[in-house]
Amino acid sequence: MIVLGIESSCDETGVAIYSGEKGLLAHQLYSQIALHAQYGGVVPELASRDHIRKLPLLVNAAIEEAGINFSDLEGIAFTRGPGLIGALMVAATYAQGLGLALNIPILGVNHMEAHLMAVMLEERKPEYPFVTLLVSGGHTQLVLVKAFGEYELLGESLDDAVGEAFDKTAKIMGLPYPGGPELAKLAQEGDASRYEFPRPMLNRPGLEFSFSGIKTKALLTIENATKADYPDIAAGFQEALVDTLIQKSLRALKQTGATELVVSGGVGANKHLRAELRRLAETLGFNVYFPRAEFCTDNGAMVAYLGYERLSRGEVSTEVKLKARWPIDQVSQYIESE
Repeated sequence: MIVLGIESSCDETGVAIYSGEKGLLAHQLYSQIALHAQYGGVVPELASRDHIRKLPLLVNAAIEEAGINFSDLEGIAFTRGPGLIGALMVAATYAQGLGLALNIPILGVNHMEAHLMAVMLEERKPEYPFVTLLVSGGHTQLVLVKAFGEYELLGESLDDAVGEAFDKTAKIMGLPYPGGPELAKLAQEGDASRYEFPRPMLNRPGLEFSFSGIKTKALLTIENATKADYPDIAAGFQEALVDTLIQKSLRALKQTGATELVVSGGVGANKHLRAELRRLAETLGFNVYFPRAEFCTDNGAMVAYLGYERLSRGEVSTEVKLKARWPIDQVSQYIESE
């Protein structure tokens, strides 16, 4: 089966084509970072308009890259949620129209499940069951993946997601948008031991996260510092966040008895997080997996792969109901079968 995947949940327009026989055939991505940078964040209506402009062009480019014709497509997957409703609507309406024109099935998939499955695009894949640290956008979650489509939410952030903590602290420092990667880059120049930041909720049992307190600590620290201190602040702040994510992930492995850990989502591209987890995996004897950096952020490849897996099982969308919020442990409630 050859599936077209479309991602438009926020500010990236992603298109990819996945073949069950040959794997990923094409991958096209357009980022709206430059458009939203002047506002310091995503403007939903501008995002939707840019998706409308870019989506048809990216689909045509993907078809050409894959070396196929539109008539070769056998299914279309698009992000149904969670995300910005206006942005989601662009991919949904395009998929509906193209599906009708080609007389092929379409399926709206869960954005967070797509991030969960992005690691399956790599040659080195985990074995079920595995624990996933899902750190994407407004989500920081630990999920037990028992099998494809069977997910148990083990813990999540009670307030800000870790990506929001990175981005908001970077904004306070006056770093360019998007701030998270810029803060991580600045941290490479700093001394992490100079400033002490708390490790939120590590002294409590359970697998919940909280990052609002450490963000407040960062604000107070920055207010009493100079720009020359920013690299050290960034390094200490990043160290505390990464340490918190790692310790909670290790706790999840112990609690579930799993020996396979996957890190997915935008923060999963953080070099310090990756290096520390690889070091600990070798020392402690568990396996850790990451999607390639370009598949940690929003992309069409993960949607195309997930769409292939579900469409090939006979799942289709006969009626498109977009979901601004769609918990990962409720994915099965929105799947229809032929």
